[in-house]
Amino acid sequence: MNKKIKIVFSVLLMTAFIFNSQKVLGESKKTVSILFTHDMHSHIDVERNMKDGKERESGGLAKVKTVKDRTEDRYNGTFLVDAGDFAMGTPFQTVFRERASELKTMAEVGFDATTLGNHEFDYRAKGLGRMFEEAANYNKGRTKMPSLVAGNIDWKKSFADKNKMISENAKVLKKSMDKYGVADYSIIEKNGVKMAVFGVLGREAVENAPAAGLKFKDFVSRAKEIVKEIKKNGGYDIIVCLSHSGTDEKDFDKSEDVELAKSVPDIDLIVSGHSHTELKEAKTVGSTHIVSCGAYNHNIGHIVLKKDGERYRIDKYELIKLDESVEGDKDIQKVVDRFKKNVDNDFFKKYGYSSNTVLAKNENKFTDVNSLGKKQGEDPLGNLIADSYLDIANKNLKGNEPKYDLSLVPAGVIRGSLGTGKITAADAFNISSLGIGEDEKVGYPLVSVYLTGKELKAVAEVDGTVSDKMDEARLYMSGLGYTINRNRLFLNRVTDVRLIDKEGNTTGKIDNDKLYHVVGGLYSCQMLSYVKDQSHGLLSIEPKDKNGNVIKDFNKHIIYDKNGNEIKEWYALATYIDNFKNKEIPSYYGKTHNRKIIDDSWNPIKLLKQPNHIFVMLLGIILIPVAIIIGIIILIVKRRRNRVGRYGGMFNGRSGFYGRKSRRKSRLDKRKLWRR
Repeated sequence: MNKKIKIVFSVLLMTAFIFNSQKVLGESKKTVSILFTHDMHSHIDVERNMKDGKERESGGLAKVKTVKDRTEDRYNGTFLVDAGDFAMGTPFQTVFRERASELKTMAEVGFDATTLGNHEFDYRAKGLGRMFEEAANYNKGRTKMPSLVAGNIDWKKSFADKNKMISENAKVLKKSMDKYGVADYSIIEKNGVKMAVFGVLGREAVENAPAAGLKFKDFVSRAKEIVKEIKKNGGYDIIVCLSHSGTDEKDFDKSEDVELAKSVPDIDLIVSGHSHTELKEAKTVGSTHIVSCGAYNHNIGHIVLKKDGERYRIDKYELIKLDESVEGDKDIQKVVDRFKKNVDNDFFKKYGYSSNTVLAKNENKFTDVNSLGKKQGEDPLGNLIADSYLDIANKNLKGNEPKYDLSLVPAGVIRGSLGTGKITAADAFNISSLGIGEDEKVGYPLVSVYLTGKELKAVAEVDGTVSDKMDEARLYMSGLGYTINRNRLFLNRVTDVRLIDKEGNTTGKIDNDKLYHVVGGLYSCQMLSYVKDQSHGLLSIEPKDKNGNVIKDFNKHIIYDKNGNEIKEWYALATYIDNFKNKEIPSYYGKTHNRKIIDDSWNPIKLLKQPNHIFVMLLGIILIPVAIIIGIIILIVKRRRNRVGRYGGMFNGRSGFYGRKSRRKSRLDKRKLWRR
């Protein structure tokens, strides 16, 4: 009897367990919790800066792990995803190829999926391939690597390209990506919820990845194909896109990811990277939600979605600050510290530094990197960087090489800022961390180019006009000055372009036909060549050699030190700071010095002075139809006068109604006379 009771009790217990499990499973399918990051840019370690006399902490993957663990306590089965540009931006990128530092640390944290941003291609296809090879070997161990989804590389066109470099790049990269397991999309299941996740690289991001050496399909059309395939294959509860395309804060509705949401309405969630946007509130387009948490791991985003009919509604959305209030996970910090030792031994040691080498102390308050370039005008940090380029270039002149006249630094290549207190070699590196040189070593090198005076004015006009629409084009310079009036005609806003000293005093006028010696970063100078295409020929800037020949291969114009080493952007800044008197950044860099003057005047003289060819052309376009209209009016007036001459005036006592009456009376008199 007791045996029967035990059996019945066991059956009832199992039934209850199964019933409750199904209930929990059903509930979990109705709720999806997702943590997300993007634009990490190798900020895997915590940053410490002095602010208001106190040391402040920000970012780091150890803090991400803490938030992940806390969130999973509340929402079991929380997904953790990243929308690309996880690399390039701090010294950890220096071991990206050999050690896959970013991806391995992300694996230890527990990231489920990520995608490729444009900066993952900075070390070219070969460098990215080496990273995947290293990460794939790590994947064979105890740690599961994040799924990497990249859906719009056009392998077919890349393999078939007549340019051998492109076809070879494609073969090398495809082999290593296959070894890692890169896919168009992946199904990841947690707590009964199946997330179909795929990744795409947007149009602007593709344009910003010239080093990739690959062909890409349009991200929207490719997303349509992938979602169609996901729906056909089934086995998912929610569709998530890791889109490295971005949103435009100034014109959100015209953003690439808004276009994606409208064009592919079956996507439930778009994690939007590339533009470094912080969306305080999630945006919803149709039934598709768009989220962004900003760059550099300063925040991590969290969204909770609940099933509502066939789609999902937002139940919770927040951006969690990764500051000193969040204690970092100690195990993850140990992983980060190991990579930090690799960085010192493999990279900084060759330059006579370590990442913690103190270059100088700083009491100046520099613009935060997220605010840099947002407003038109001169900036002390931009001045500091530009001065460092001009200084080191003139110290490394070769033979009879003429002195450099000026340096140019666009805001788009400045990736960090300087806090108060101790400034380290790592801080200097973070500011100018992008790219590699011809020597395959980390960091873009400085290059020597020549521009005509007319082209210098066009460069200034890019800053004066275009940069208001595109922050990355905001320009900082040393040796060059000009005035901007934003009330003037579009593409004709800059006047008084001149050579200046450090105090902003004019040292020479610009001659349109003269060649001026300019130093800039490799990538920045390459981008100058695209201005002509982007402006449809209205502005022409073609960097030249000393003989005035247009440069075809910028690698042949890299600046080397006296030992034959490429002079890197970051190293120019580091040595400039390192050589300051008393090891302090001078107070000179705490203010501006009339390098760029903003004078938004409505004074007619200031509005019309020094018109450029674009103003003259636009004036002609306006005046021609005006002249035609005036001509037509004159013709009409002449014809009417001719009529008046034949039939009398309109308002002179014999005209108008009176004139008609007079003519009528005359006709009647003639009839009477005839009758007589």
